[in-house]
Amino acid sequence: MRLFCTVSAVHSASSRRASSAPVGMFVPACSSIDSHSLQLLQDFVSRTSRLFAISGAGLSTESGIPDYRSEGVGLYARSDRRPMQHAEFIRSASSRQRYWARNFLGWPQFSSHQPNRAHKALRHWEEQGKLHWLVTQNVDALHSKAGQERLTELHGCAHRVVCLGCGDISAREELQRRFVTLNPDWRAQAGAAAPDGDVFLEDEQALQFRVPPCEVCGGILKPEVTFFGDAVNKATVQFVHDKLAESDAVLVIGSSLQVYSGYRFLLAASDKKMPVAIVNIGPTRADHLAEMKVRGRCGEVLSIIRPL
Repeated sequence: MRLFCTVSAVHSASSRRASSAPVGMFVPACSSIDSHSLQLLQDFVSRTSRLFAISGAGLSTESGIPDYRSEGVGLYARSDRRPMQHAEFIRSASSRQRYWARNFLGWPQFSSHQPNRAHKALRHWEEQGKLHWLVTQNVDALHSKAGQERLTELHGCAHRVVCLGCGDISAREELQRRFVTLNPDWRAQAGAAAPDGDVFLEDEQALQFRVPPCEVCGGILKPEVTFFGDAVNKATVQFVHDKLAESDAVLVIGSSLQVYSGYRFLLAASDKKMPVAIVNIGPTRADHLAEMKVRGRCGEVLSIIRPL
């Protein structure tokens, strides 16, 4: 069972302190879009009839969600913090406690983010029959909120929670209510927003935070997302390869493709001699595989291109 949850936030006194970030704050500086590149992209889109698209964090930064790698504004540029590793989450109860405390504080803001022009444009392309399939590396549910249906969430979705014991899937919003009930007197001051619903929080502040077990079997609860160091489900990877094989061109939108889980599909497209285009402000791992690239904000670019 898979739940696509678009949920309202549950606020406690502590969670209301989670910092809010103006939309666009996490988008790196970008010069004006080259009109010739735009025309090339329009020609590229017009030629294809079954477009395969891959979206990344650079698409959601325009909705106010920070990413990891954007120059000057991503997490790696702003701090020495690194994302939770899969092995650390599995082996360490204290690491899970710190993770969930930060996630609890960040959830009201993270869950309230809305789709931007890029998400809406891709939904329109799907409605017009141009977009055959969309694979997103994002876990923010914004494509689902925009109404996208031909969609694979490659790295899962932070709006769902999975039990590592019995595999039960539940809504993240329900877990937020359980956190509130279990921690009525817990207070902490959240710092700046981090990617994937995380916030900056001193470790000492998480020491008294209580994390509930799975209601079905008492097992460990984890966001249904692929943490760093973990692997994407093989069946999901094969499904995406099948959708790629049904397509006639690939468009990368807002992803540096530094993570192999997404880059592998560009290698497969190259092997199939499929045309590739990229929309991204910064460099990507697949620039050498693309026939053309537009350096610009995803929403600005996609709202100009017509799915003719």
